[in-house]
Amino acid sequence: MKRHHSASYYAHRVKESLSTRISKFICAMFLLVLFFIGIIGFILWLSLRPHRPRFHIQDFVVQGLDQPTGFENARVAFNVAIYNPNQHMGVFFDSMDGFIYYKDQRVGSSPLLSPFFQQPTNTTLVKGTLTGASLTVNSNRWTEFSNDRAQGTVAFRLDIVSVIRFKLSRWISRHHKVHANCNIVVGPDGLILPNLNHKRCPVYFT
Repeated sequence: MKRHHSASYYAHRVKESLSTRISKFICAMFLLVLFFIGIIGFILWLSLRPHRPRFHIQDFVVQGLDQPTGFENARVAFNVAIYNPNQHMGVFFDSMDGFIYYKDQRVGSSPLLSPFFQQPTNTTLVKGTLTGASLTVNSNRWTEFSNDRAQGTVAFRLDIVSVIRFKLSRWISRHHKVHANCNIVVGPDGLILPNLNHKRCPVYFT
């Protein structure tokens, strides 16, 4: 037997169906708003998150490498370009030191720059010179240099260690220690090989 429902029953069903549709519409709009907020937040995070400074070796020379007793007047000079890739964020360099390694043994070190602030998308040229007390090169080490030179090249590593802070408007980050490791090979004349000059140095934080 077919049941017959009253008009009030159908009115209640229509009202219930309408309420369900409205609830689903509100939930869908809420999820859509959350989705767009997430997209905007992600884009802001990508644009505002700090990017590491970029280090490029410009020049490197070991003077006197062709002299048998060159260690007595040894001199190492180099230039490194530091680029801040952040569009809106400056970088405080609170300290910067350079270390030179030969076969993973330190042969020299020296402070490079006094504290400075680097503006966004700006490049700073760092010039370093190590002589005398800043170099720990004796006759035995120089003999190793000379033996490598006789083979055609001498390999070094320049490690630049900086303590930095990022600045965005009034916000300033905590201190970060950043390392730039520049692998360098010089020829018999003591000059960096052309294919390594202007090369970007790997950078990491500790």
